Amino acid sequence: MGATEGSDARAPFRRAFTPSTRTSDVSLRYVTTNEGKIEEALEYLDSGVTQLDYDYTEIQADELEPVAAVGAREAFRVAGEPVIVDDAGLFIEELDGFPGPYSSYVEDTLGVERVGELARDAGTTRASFRCVLAYCDGDGFEATPEPVDLGDRRGHDLDAADRDRAATDETVAEGDVPVKLFVGSVPGRIVEPRGDGGFGYDPIFEHDGRTFAEMGADRKNAVSHRGRALAKFADWYADR
Repeated sequence: MGATEGSDARAPFRRAFTPSTRTSDVSLRYVTTNEGKIEEALEYLDSGVTQLDYDYTEIQADELEPVAAVGAREAFRVAGEPVIVDDAGLFIEELDGFPGPYSSYVEDTLGVERVGELARDAGTTRASFRCVLAYCDGDGFEATPEPVDLGDRRGHDLDAADRDRAATDETVAEGDVPVKLFVGSVPGRIVEPRGDGGFGYDPIFEHDGRTFAEMGADRKNAVSHRGRALAKFADWYADR
């Protein structure tokens, strides 16, 4: 789901498994059909992360967090080993966060350029790309005492208005299978389409004077919402 993956609900596939305590020789599985995400993840994690090509059920929700959490929980039940799942979207401030969690569906139905037109017609350009990375290994987590970024986490370069969406985390529990969430956000504005690179909403999203479609892959990954979420996860996971 999010700005690059489809958002249609998928029929769930589950198999029975017996969870076991994670050990150092257990691979971390990134649940995605996009090999490019693995390459980006390897910039923040060691070679222990591998792809799990599995189409988990994508629920319909008004926030990214429950979509990613449900996906990670299901993928862990299938894989029986630590997994990470991400969900991402474009949030336009004065349009109440539209298209948000429905970004892929809106991209497929209205189209990227039409979304840009709607934002400009409404007299607004302020927007952000958000990514929620969900981790599940069957074990519990210590609760995060402060859910708002205070400058010592990824996102300290943002102003106060953006900091609460930059890199906060929380624990979402369901029964005995908790999920840890890591949120990355990059602020920007909606502009006329520019650039030939990237995908999805990249041509209409400008950050620091350039659209994501005008940035090379290295530059985009360095500032992207997914990169911010991965950086925070990597810092936490190293001490897990």
